[in-house]
Amino acid sequence: MRKTIIAGNWKMNKDVNEAIQFADGLKRNFSNKNKSTVLICAPYTHIFAINHILKDTDILIGAQNMYQEEKGAFTGEISAEMIKSVGCKYVLIGHSERREYFKESNELLNKKIKLALHYELTPIYCVGEKLEHRENNQTFNIIESQIKEGLKGFSTEELKKIVIAYEPVWAIGTGKTASPEQANEVHSFIRSLLMSLSNSDISESISILYGGSVTPDNVTELMKKHDIDGALIGGASLKVDSFLKLINY
Repeated sequence: MRKTIIAGNWKMNKDVNEAIQFADGLKRNFSNKNKSTVLICAPYTHIFAINHILKDTDILIGAQNMYQEEKGAFTGEISAEMIKSVGCKYVLIGHSERREYFKESNELLNKKIKLALHYELTPIYCVGEKLEHRENNQTFNIIESQIKEGLKGFSTEELKKIVIAYEPVWAIGTGKTASPEQANEVHSFIRSLLMSLSNSDISESISILYGGSVTPDNVTELMKKHDIDGALIGGASLKVDSFLKLINY
């Protein structure tokens, strides 16, 4: 059974006091008419503080990244065990900004996903094409390589524990968004790829989120589409009022 997930990604925004104020405001005003899984992916420095505020609610916490090794001499990095110990249930893997600015490859992301699963964290594996890929009709080729290489070697049971986020890079932070039809077409293609990785039909077990300038104005139309199971939200998750509108689309 596919979960509906509304996930906020704060990226590199808010200091810890602003994060605490947000968490307190969200807790006091929280409603969830759609019974979605609600999640905030916060900067590492904020996770312990906001988890303390939200621990008695149904709002979950995720990290925005993690290192691909368990521990060791990797100054400045954060391990899966560390983020789990401060209350994380989820972790973003392979966000387009990690791929673009930090040159993270599908092979590297595969290692991160394996480690996340080992520590019983739910990875949200991000895939998506750039504008030039879409304009050159390469969208499906790019998505196929990201799915097949990033998820190589996982068992059917492991695949069922992974969430996918489709984020067209050209629609992130640009104010542009894929039309509901464009988004659903790619989501449907991803489901077919996931089935090819398994000997059983797992298409109804894996949630696929859409991420790309999701706002209160467009979320309802996106969520009406059959293969869209939720949203990975950037800028619109930074204010309590707009995030609540997204949760209660």
